[in-house]
Amino acid sequence: MKVMSTKTLEKPDVDSDADIGNDDDSPKFFHYVRKNKIAESAVMGNYVVALCGETFPVTKSAKPGSPVCPDCKKIYDRMKK
Repeated sequence: MKVMSTKTLEKPDVDSDADIGNDDDSPKFFHYVRKNKIAESAVMGNYVVALCGETFPVTKSAKPGSPVCPDCKKIYDRMKK
């Protein structure tokens, strides 16, 4: 007869702010990108580079009040001076 052992697994820590892959495919943050590259990316599917360095294809447009990447915002604010 085989003896089986049982262990209790602890629940892993989960970041509640993490992108959980919801069905509406909305980004966690919107990034600052060169304006002339946005339309090109949306039409051609080219990747753009945000001020923070993240690269991605443009698939959504931000609406007023949308969450902005904090790193992009810091860089943009320094550029305006």
